[in-house]
Amino acid sequence: MFTLDGIRKFHHWTHTSLSIVIDHLSTLPAIDYEKQLPGFSTLRHHIVHVFNGEGFWIHSLQGLSYIDREMAEYPAAADTRRLQQEIHQNTLAYLSGLTEQQLNANTALRFPDGDLVTRTPALIIHHFLTHAHHHKGQIASICRLLGYPLPDTYLCQFE
Repeated sequence: MFTLDGIRKFHHWTHTSLSIVIDHLSTLPAIDYEKQLPGFSTLRHHIVHVFNGEGFWIHSLQGLSYIDREMAEYPAAADTRRLQQEIHQNTLAYLSGLTEQQLNANTALRFPDGDLVTRTPALIIHHFLTHAHHHKGQIASICRLLGYPLPDTYLCQFE
């Protein structure tokens, strides 16, 4: 059984880590922030995609539709801070309305294409948080290839 306290900690650590990433990306030249390397999307694509993913899943858990934010709304890395804050607050608001029993209870999720699946909110939240770390790894790889290695973003430093 997952706990709300544990989920909140994992969420906080993830967003603290992503804040370090945004701070780092904000120091890069704009041309490199938008550079398309073979086999990768741009840095901007990755960071906006992370927050769109969380937004989509939290909305889905609430039975609401979510419209992905457009990349053009966030031309610079620092602009993604607004999106991060919005998504972060939406997730915290959702969690504040849950009991631990609800967190661990099967929930029907209906997607825009009509698909219906049953999952626990705990699983969905773990999914989008690990998804964020997957893309953070992609961002770290791109930054290293461009000559701008990321600073330490390991979660164990945030406790």
